[in-house]
Amino acid sequence: MASTSTSSSLPSASAAPAVARLADAPPEAEAETNANADAEAYERANVHSVYEAIAPHFSATRYKPWPAVAQFLNALPRGSVGLDVGCGNGKYLGVNPGVFMVGSDRSAALVALARDRLKEVPAGTGVKKAVGEDTSDVTNTTAPSSSSSKEGITDVLVADGLSLPFRDGAADFAICIAVIHHMSTRARRQDAIRQLLKCVRAGEAGKETGKVMVMVWALEQGSSRRGWDEGGEQDLLVPWVLKTPQQKQQKQPKQPKQPKQSRKQKKGAQHGQDQEGSDAAVAHANKSGEPPVPSPVPVPEPAAPATDAGGGVSHTDPVFQRYYHLYRKGELEEDVLAAGGLVLESGYEKDNWWTVATNNGPTLSQEQ
Repeated sequence: MASTSTSSSLPSASAAPAVARLADAPPEAEAETNANADAEAYERANVHSVYEAIAPHFSATRYKPWPAVAQFLNALPRGSVGLDVGCGNGKYLGVNPGVFMVGSDRSAALVALARDRLKEVPAGTGVKKAVGEDTSDVTNTTAPSSSSSKEGITDVLVADGLSLPFRDGAADFAICIAVIHHMSTRARRQDAIRQLLKCVRAGEAGKETGKVMVMVWALEQGSSRRGWDEGGEQDLLVPWVLKTPQQKQQKQPKQPKQPKQSRKQKKGAQHGQDQEGSDAAVAHANKSGEPPVPSPVPVPEPAAPATDAGGGVSHTDPVFQRYYHLYRKGELEEDVLAAGGLVLESGYEKDNWWTVATNNGPTLSQEQ
């Protein structure tokens, strides 16, 4: 589930009261279990079901990799095997054709779109030649909900980021881009990072330690149109306006062909010709308005339709609210350390904080 701008300029709403209730559970085991179930239900309503509803429209806006992520992927040795947890529509799966990647996402609709994207990858690219056919050391799932392209370039499947179906220590790398900020409690965000760290290889003699790259939305976005910044609220419901198809104008019947005109006749008639192309403009506007791929996740009722305030948002366009935790400076590194990882590098890129971390040894496997 990648992150750039939302499709509207509508204001965000506070999610702080709801999140505070989720985080304030007593430490008893039973209460902790109930609190986790409450957090799961909250995310199901305010994250997972929303992406099922907006998947095609959302996917149409997610096509360009973040430079920091592309740089990380392209620096990997040829033949590396890794994971894209929260792969969305799969835009990162083909960035480095010399590595084998398994993508997973909680949204079945986005996984279906990622699978369709993989079918478009030209034959002869990818890493079938580099790592061979056997990828059984990466995943222990026997029935992925989506399959690889016939060239064997990569695989995509439905999986929860807090319950990954991959073998511990089997991957050379993992990326998780614009996903963890959708977890509604800090404990769940740290656990999601812990799951990623468990998947990558720990340091061994003669082998480089596996690396994990995580990117999340930043609180410090003072220069963006959103206006969020240091000291502001961190838990928000951010609107997504689902652009509905605009009704096409009825086509006029074709006119009989006119005899060819001379250059002089054409020049004289230039100002009287009808301008075409309205159908093309409508088609462009509607390209992401097809119905979402069916899935077992219930689709939420949208909020009240958006009103047209001059920003191109129709009063008939439904609005969905997505939960986000906006990370303050240094918070992502704190979560990595709390999850048992070691921060190798970190930075800021266009309203996002990112970090590259590694598995800090055997303590991770001992905790589980």
